[in-house]
Amino acid sequence: MLSNRGVVYKGPGQVAVESIPYPTFQLNSQEQTRNCNHGVIVKCVATNICGSDQHMVRGRTTAKSGLVLGHEITGEVVQVGSDVENLSIGDLVSVPFNIACGRCVNCKERKTGICLNVNPSRPGAAYGYVDMGGWVGGQAEYALVPYADFSALKISNKERGMQKIKDIAMLSDIFPTGYHGAIQAGVGPGSTVYIAGAGPVGLACASSCFLLGAAVVIVGDLNKDRLAQAKSFGCHIVDVASDKTIVEQIDTILGEPQVDCAIDCVGFEARGCGHNHSTEVPAQVLNTMMEVTKAGGSVGIPGLYVTEDPGAADERARAGSLGLRIGLGWAKSLSFATGQCPVMQYHRKLLNAIMWDRIEIAKAVNATVISLDEAPQGYADFDRGVAKKFVIDPHNLIPRT
Repeated sequence: MLSNRGVVYKGPGQVAVESIPYPTFQLNSQEQTRNCNHGVIVKCVATNICGSDQHMVRGRTTAKSGLVLGHEITGEVVQVGSDVENLSIGDLVSVPFNIACGRCVNCKERKTGICLNVNPSRPGAAYGYVDMGGWVGGQAEYALVPYADFSALKISNKERGMQKIKDIAMLSDIFPTGYHGAIQAGVGPGSTVYIAGAGPVGLACASSCFLLGAAVVIVGDLNKDRLAQAKSFGCHIVDVASDKTIVEQIDTILGEPQVDCAIDCVGFEARGCGHNHSTEVPAQVLNTMMEVTKAGGSVGIPGLYVTEDPGAADERARAGSLGLRIGLGWAKSLSFATGQCPVMQYHRKLLNAIMWDRIEIAKAVNATVISLDEAPQGYADFDRGVAKKFVIDPHNLIPRT
């Protein structure tokens, strides 16, 4: 019997590395059992801890104990389903966090974040995430990748891929997600940009903005270590805990109080500003985006917002209802774009940017390799706000440099 271990959510504030079933080409649900011959099984080379995972671990979602976590998977194919034609044993693949069938109308339009066939509850699915279809997570030694011909991105030069594995590990989620936020906000050559949040997605977004030609990228956060990380690759910074308002700090940097484009990389666990920065204010970032974006501008919202937040401070927020100043957004004719990043729209070209040394995304997010057994400590450190992106290496295949 083949063995497997994974990171399991045990309840608010608790994760553990436990034995879990080795994946098979069979999908089991309450409704039916069916074959998954369109899938591959991968040996996980890199599988990252994401800020979205932290929302669950903090008890801010309806996730149940026993959920195997992890949706950022890079792996080596070790078994191939009978319907798979374009992948072979030994291939190195980047796995989009979106699970998508490739057959529904949304997938055919490359809207893979809202596939219609992979989640009985709502459009869209992901590995190891609450309300996302019940798919087993990939923070494990081995994982099943369904619809593999459609979704998995083969790294053609495997040797070069392993040399850049920490960068390639970012292709499953945070690099495309940050890039998508920049695209949503209309970032282009010469743009001035404000990004809320200097966590890994915010830093990936900032790096993406430079890749897209932005003239000035301003990153705001409460965490001084994360702001220092943003500053390390050319970003201007805004200290959200300062007595000066965000608008005032942007004005000091640009000589004007508004930017062309704004991107929310924080999401629903946002906090207040200035003297109020220790208090949770779920709509804070969204309202700030409307304030700092020029009239006619665009706001990208890759930050996660949920339909149920059992840990919210007030009743409305517990149901996902936030106090937005939508009148301000309307008066300024702002455009808003939300939702999961459709990774497949971007990951092939972003892979090219990595392989041809156009971007050092692992350096930007301070990718830090840990073992599978170190994952619980990684979660604890990430929750404390360390300026690192933890990459779990279940098989000790990545050099610790």
